Amino acid sequence: MRSIKDRTVKNPKKKEKLVIREKAGIKMRDDVGANRKALIIVDPQKDFCEGGSLAVPDGDAIIEIANKLLELKFFDVLVITNDWHPANHKSFASNHKDKNVGDIIDIGGFQQRLWPDHCVQGTSGAELHADLRVPIISIIRKGENPEVDSHSGFMDNSQESDTGLNALLAKRNVSEVYIMGLATDYCVKLTALDAVSFMYETYVIEDGCRGVDPETTKQAIQEMKDAEIKIIQSSELLS
Repeated sequence: MRSIKDRTVKNPKKKEKLVIREKAGIKMRDDVGANRKALIIVDPQKDFCEGGSLAVPDGDAIIEIANKLLELKFFDVLVITNDWHPANHKSFASNHKDKNVGDIIDIGGFQQRLWPDHCVQGTSGAELHADLRVPIISIIRKGENPEVDSHSGFMDNSQESDTGLNALLAKRNVSEVYIMGLATDYCVKLTALDAVSFMYETYVIEDGCRGVDPETTKQAIQEMKDAEIKIIQSSELLS
């Protein structure tokens, strides 16, 4: 049984260590003319914040930081990722008889943790946090396929289908990505690991993230550092 942790890239600058997306037919980023910076805010949705069905502890705290960063001229491209699940998504415990939230099952050869229903298409829980001040921005939706989850903003968990985020960034000549959002130990981590595997210079804004669990959040930060992802604080951009 494979785990989504299999996509970790230890030395992303060495071609032999890169994750090649052959099955999906996805090309790596072309460095020619690429010198722009993107802010990627991962899943700032109601269901992941206070009162939501899958609330991340202190998740609301990222919104103020996001609003400040969205005002900066530093970023050339602004992106928000959204979970956008159909009601019959297989990551929902409610869709499995005799299974509970937190159980681990096998879906298509991959380990899948079961979650409460969340960010269901067209529901209020899938909406952006009400206090997020969103300018003109690109929205990337993920998790639309009921058969496979999609924690990363770039690829689904099978690594066989992409969201269009890489193509969007490449088209806009982005070479650096700055990632924040929810949750550190799941969607933020996997978005960052995929970003570095696509050869983007990758930064994670640590205080602009919150994790599901303190221990797995600590492990996620170390895993990202091991992949040569730079962990920074929002003050370094706002000062």
